[in-house]
Amino acid sequence: MLFDLDGTLFDHPGAFRRGILAHLAVLGDPFSRLDPDTAVAAWQEVEDEYFDRYLAGEMDYEEQRRARARGFLAHPGIAPMLDAPRALDDEAALAWFLGYYEAYRSAWAAYDDMTPALDALEAAVPGIRFGIITNGELALQQRKIDLIGATPRMEHVIASGELGIAKPDARIFAHAIERFGAEPGDVVYVGDRIRTDALGAAGAGLAGVWIDRDRRGWGGLAADAAAAGIRRIVSLAELPELLSR
Repeated sequence: MLFDLDGTLFDHPGAFRRGILAHLAVLGDPFSRLDPDTAVAAWQEVEDEYFDRYLAGEMDYEEQRRARARGFLAHPGIAPMLDAPRALDDEAALAWFLGYYEAYRSAWAAYDDMTPALDALEAAVPGIRFGIITNGELALQQRKIDLIGATPRMEHVIASGELGIAKPDARIFAHAIERFGAEPGDVVYVGDRIRTDALGAAGAGLAGVWIDRDRRGWGGLAADAAAAGIRRIVSLAELPELLSR
């Protein structure tokens, strides 16, 4: 059984929210006066835009960090709340981002259901093997895995930054399967994004499981998910029963 990391085992959304709000509080007025929900939503938008561009090879890792800082300050929901437009040179933009990153890192945590689920899976399926496929830089993602206590249980960690291939590309799943010496039909992949994780895994021949922690439902992807055999869960605690079925 292979897992995504952020949003699946590691509580990225919680650390993300706590991190940006703590960073804005440290920056003081006018940042500390921003509406929290507006600020978090804007920061999420710029992360989605520029991290996806990094994964697509359009910018390097440090460049997307700088772009996220600039994108937040220029965001239409944020810029009008600031006293004046704020233009950051490369050094200042990276420093702004790193201030957020330190607050984000201080908020790192596993989801509460991770360890009990891994324990239950090992009890229910003797000999089960675990691993991670994650979109990100290996060193950073490995630090998260270490902090949440999952490292001893993960046989292999596959990171897009190491391979130059990102989910949902079938090749990253194929690489992981090769590392395990397994067949696609013997592998279950669990992730929190339907397209990137569940459908990406299914397209590579794995059994795709979507963990919908926010209970958003299928939306417009119900037919695609059904055709691909995607299973939906809302907690990792459901995995042992799902495997038994």
